[in-house]
Amino acid sequence: MDKMELVILETSDVHGNIFPINYGNNQPSDVGLGKVATLIKKERAKNSHVILVENGDLIQGTPLTYHYARINSGRSNPMIVLANELNYDAAVFGNHEFNYGKEILASAIEESKFPWLSANILNKETGEPYYGKPYIVKEFETGLKVGILGLTTPYIPNWEQPQHIEGMDFADAVETAKKWVHLLKNDEKVDLVVVAYHGGFECDLETGEPTETLTGENQGYQLCMEVEGIDVLLTGHQHRQIEGNMINGVIVIQPGNNGIALGKVTLQVEKEDNGWRCVHKTSELLSVTDVEADQGLLEKVSAYESDTQEWLDQPIGKIEGDMLVRNPMEIRTQDNALIEFINRVQMEVAGVDISNTALFDNISPGFPENVTMRDVVSNYIYPNTLKVIRITGKDMKDALERSASYFKQYDGGEIEVNPAFSTPKPQHYNYDMWEGIDYLIDISKPIGERIVKLEYKGNPVELEKEYDVVMNNYRAGGGGDYIMYKNKPVIKDIPTDVSEFIANYILENKVVKAKVNHNWKVIY
Repeated sequence: MDKMELVILETSDVHGNIFPINYGNNQPSDVGLGKVATLIKKERAKNSHVILVENGDLIQGTPLTYHYARINSGRSNPMIVLANELNYDAAVFGNHEFNYGKEILASAIEESKFPWLSANILNKETGEPYYGKPYIVKEFETGLKVGILGLTTPYIPNWEQPQHIEGMDFADAVETAKKWVHLLKNDEKVDLVVVAYHGGFECDLETGEPTETLTGENQGYQLCMEVEGIDVLLTGHQHRQIEGNMINGVIVIQPGNNGIALGKVTLQVEKEDNGWRCVHKTSELLSVTDVEADQGLLEKVSAYESDTQEWLDQPIGKIEGDMLVRNPMEIRTQDNALIEFINRVQMEVAGVDISNTALFDNISPGFPENVTMRDVVSNYIYPNTLKVIRITGKDMKDALERSASYFKQYDGGEIEVNPAFSTPKPQHYNYDMWEGIDYLIDISKPIGERIVKLEYKGNPVELEKEYDVVMNNYRAGGGGDYIMYKNKPVIKDIPTDVSEFIANYILENKVVKAKVNHNWKVIY
């Protein structure tokens, strides 16, 4: 055979979504591995040479995976059950793979019938890849050899619990790629190099202009420009939908999140005297909208789903008053009962009198009168734990200014979100609201000059004075560009999920009164 077509299929950032539903209300939703499976099978039926890669953030993200990891982990991981059924060729570690701890991750790896790859997660002692395999080589009957290199965003230590990544170093993705791509081309003699990178793009795909602070979290553009020999770059992490783009001869793709699409790269290759050469590349996203879920696949994990649904519908208590979310922007512009309640739970658990938290997503429903576990996990969607860190008044003001940058400068019309918090990826979870201090945000002022009042117990916050504040572990590590928190003294580490604390508080009190003390608001 002198010519052949190779299809590379990618899933990424599935985040535990299997069934095509929204767990907050159990309504149908165009998400999940069940629908993606139908597309995978169609592609395999049409094409004889297919590689299927999972690009990270697979095993965490829904009540189903939470229930498995925290309550009923004595059986196989449901995400791995399905990935095995779909015959993945390889998977890459995403940052959320570590959220449930080393034990859950180790079980997932052991149960997988495919290798997990990451060339830049290294063993601190040996400097070798921590999980063994940096790459695989897939050889077809035609003699075509394809190298698949796995890379993970090295920014993980800024977010993750230290005990979950103990003994690991996270090396720069670009420098690591240079080493291993060279080895694949020269030692393994592969014809094509596919880099599966759990990370996104730090620059505009067309112009190369930086689109974010260059922290090393996303290095996709740099990989294309600086690493010689890459043919295909599979990306993720940012939850973007990217198709049809070529950067410096490298075809790139990113299939969104939650299983809303399957990434497809098609390569036309021709045989030459010294091996195979790619002569044409395309990338496209196959949407799961109007696709029927693979019922046979869903049946494999139906017991997990039944157990999760039963757990979600357990009533745990009542809310007296209003804690519903009707308008997310309104929640973020003045003190409200839902955020105040979560902050007060954090303060009680931590034994401190200052706290911050966020409304993580615009689809957060708030708490109805009769609260179930479903309501808790649909509002507090991450497996965050709590930390108390000691910060200065200046750190506090800097953090509030960072949050205040969430809003565009007010021009007399509607209050709008700063595009830096919505594009290319929604980051509503990076806007914090505080309890235990009194403050005003004036969005008519320039970014960096918006905190016009900041008081603690009736007195101005002193910039040099130290304050103990409880927040989630992601934020305490500096996640969301809250660099003022990095390397601050940890006064308390509370390694229990915040959702558990919220549920337990409601269970113990039975009735929770919605309260608002109006300690902060946005003005203009």
